[in-house]
Amino acid sequence: MKNLRFKIIFFLILFFSLTLVFRLYFLQVKKSQYYQALAQGQHKILKRETGERGKIYFRGGEILATNKKEKFLYICPKEIKEKEKIAKLLSEVLNLPLKEMKKKVFEENCFQLIKNRVSEKEFLALKDLKGVYFGQKDFRFYPQKEIACHIVGFVNAQGKGQYGIEGYYDNILRGKEVLKEKLLTPWKYLAVFAQKESKKGKDIFLTIDYNIQFQAEKLLREAKEKLKITEGQIIVSDPNTGEILAMASFPSFDPNRFFEYAQEEKWEIFKNPNIQELYEPGSVLKPIVMAGALNEGKITSQMTFFDKGFVKIEGKIIRNWQNKIWGESSMSKILEKSINTGAVFVEQKLGERLFLEYLKRFGFFEKTGIDLEGEVFSENEQLMTLKKINLATASFGQGIVITPIQLVRAYGAIANGGKLIKPRITKGEIEIQNPRVISETVAKELTKMLVNVVEKGYGKRAKIPGYFIAGKTGTAQIPWPALGIKKAGYSDKTIHSFLGFFPAYDPKFLIYVKLNEPKGVIGSGLSATLIFKKLAKYIIAYKEIPPDYE
Repeated sequence: MKNLRFKIIFFLILFFSLTLVFRLYFLQVKKSQYYQALAQGQHKILKRETGERGKIYFRGGEILATNKKEKFLYICPKEIKEKEKIAKLLSEVLNLPLKEMKKKVFEENCFQLIKNRVSEKEFLALKDLKGVYFGQKDFRFYPQKEIACHIVGFVNAQGKGQYGIEGYYDNILRGKEVLKEKLLTPWKYLAVFAQKESKKGKDIFLTIDYNIQFQAEKLLREAKEKLKITEGQIIVSDPNTGEILAMASFPSFDPNRFFEYAQEEKWEIFKNPNIQELYEPGSVLKPIVMAGALNEGKITSQMTFFDKGFVKIEGKIIRNWQNKIWGESSMSKILEKSINTGAVFVEQKLGERLFLEYLKRFGFFEKTGIDLEGEVFSENEQLMTLKKINLATASFGQGIVITPIQLVRAYGAIANGGKLIKPRITKGEIEIQNPRVISETVAKELTKMLVNVVEKGYGKRAKIPGYFIAGKTGTAQIPWPALGIKKAGYSDKTIHSFLGFFPAYDPKFLIYVKLNEPKGVIGSGLSATLIFKKLAKYIIAYKEIPPDYE
């Protein structure tokens, strides 16, 4: 009996010992990570932080986009007793809809964001109200305000880059997000951060020259005052590298106040027409068909044709600008006097399929690949049908839609000796997209023809004493659908443009000026051409470009 009792006690002790060992093994080995995390959770606070967004600089070091600490306002609705009164006060001081304020004030929670970027005046008016609080955080700041707004874009309320550089390079600019730990002592006081600092986003350096950009935008504002344009664009590039030195667009906006335009649903103003607006370019496209025909040996610059003032194709009549008749004319004169029937003659000499092939070579059926968000392009399907009338009108820039940046890239190939180069806004390597669009010999011949446009043609108002300028005018009628009117044909409203490069025989700069619906002038020779000349003269003085001749 005594031995039995001893055995029972022994086995009970052994059982409880084994149970204890197993439990300790389970807790300390099997579940160790779980309980370790649970313990840490009782004396650690995790805080999610994002590194500072990278800055954006002009090529000269001027700041286009940076970060600035500003106040934001939030409320704890549960703490607000006089809800109607506070909602009304918030609406009046912050200039926000009363209905929206009431909705937020009557919420049953402890946090409602009311407004970012609170001014000092707003802060002083609301700082002593119960349930109304202010915090401080980094906001994106654009010290140049409207300057280069379409290039930079903006950072939205959620911290995401939209449009322009901010949108295209958002992942690079955005600071890296990390979890930081705050340690608690046994007395519940916070100790030091346990994690490394969050990683700052990368800075970006642009090819844009602040001074040229400033002048371009100033000229567009003047065009608004003098010519009453509805919109306008200017692009300045280096045709040898593809670098964009200026890209201006009117109307503009202040990216610091992007939310105001959004509230009014003025979304269109955020788009950059230089890369996001398709339009019919008009006569500035004539050198492209000329380039193809010269390159294929179908014409020479001195070959002539007889202009009767019109040409009939598939039952439709094509006429020259202002119904002019030029009689016997050389190929060079076609560009000098911008003869529509001459462009059709050259297109027919080149042939339908080769004409399309050269449009393709010059990049008009694809994006340029410029490093800005939202670039568009058209495949111009109506031309692919090879319908004669469509190809004929396309030879002088009607019935084909492109973007300004596509045209700048194409003219760059003429200026640099035949290479199609990818345009870019940020500093980097030159990317040649097509090493031989036309031969160097043809590029030089075409350059001489474009110099004649300025020396003795419609582009003569672009002439600058001492310098050879190569250029082409363009006056294009705007089709009714482009004005939002469901109607076939063309309106009497026009787009005036001028595209030129200089010094013509060793080009360093290419300028494109485009003006929508200028008033009080007939053709681009009295509008876009004069703006080109002003900007070219500024660049010549600014960059100290020596003259070609005395």
